[in-house]
Amino acid sequence: MPDDQAPPLPAAGLHQHRNVSGGGFRAAIFGLSDGLVTNVSLILGVAGAHPSAPFVRLAGVAGLVAGAFSMAAGEFVSMRAQSELMLRELDVERAALVKWPKDERDELIEIYRRRGIGRGVAERLADEVMADPELALETHAREELGFDPRAIGSPIQASISSFLSFALGALLPLIPWLIGSGVGAVLASVVIGALTAFVVGLLLGQLTGRSRWRSALRQLVVAALAAAITFAIGRAVGLGTGTA
Repeated sequence: MPDDQAPPLPAAGLHQHRNVSGGGFRAAIFGLSDGLVTNVSLILGVAGAHPSAPFVRLAGVAGLVAGAFSMAAGEFVSMRAQSELMLRELDVERAALVKWPKDERDELIEIYRRRGIGRGVAERLADEVMADPELALETHAREELGFDPRAIGSPIQASISSFLSFALGALLPLIPWLIGSGVGAVLASVVIGALTAFVVGLLLGQLTGRSRWRSALRQLVVAALAAAITFAIGRAVGLGTGTA
């Protein structure tokens, strides 16, 4: 086999990567987790002060709606600002490739050299890249700016994913209060919140390739701590105001 020809990958080496750079996946996961932790904490915090069931339901619905819109708006603004910054830097790089192609070629050669590639190979690589304007822009964006211009992400996609996932996460611990009240609803919210947090952790572990059980336990501990603290605060406030 010639030296410049790489051996074919074995069948076991063929694999596909998930697209996790567009923003939608990240927003969905964080939205679901934030919606769950936020609303289960809010519901238990209010319930800890011993108000009536309609008041707890109102607080839960308000938390769901306000939180979902807040998450969606924040995700849209942050992703929009990030994408606009990236597009501006791409415009600057595109103009530099047109005005100073030799300087950009030399810059690319130096980048390859710093990575341990010999000068001759680095020069040939740079010539191949610079021969295609789009490839040159993509390569300089990755090597100089640190991002792939094809994976900037969609602010709208991230915003919608964040809204829907937060609403789902916030709705689950609210369900017992839509059909019941009292201690039974509190316990049901705790169970639903714990099970959902555990499942979210398992999914995160599966998708990231990390330990599923460690990820699940971490997610459960975070949700439990937040819920316990807010319940204790609600309980203390309720006792302090004589509503117990």
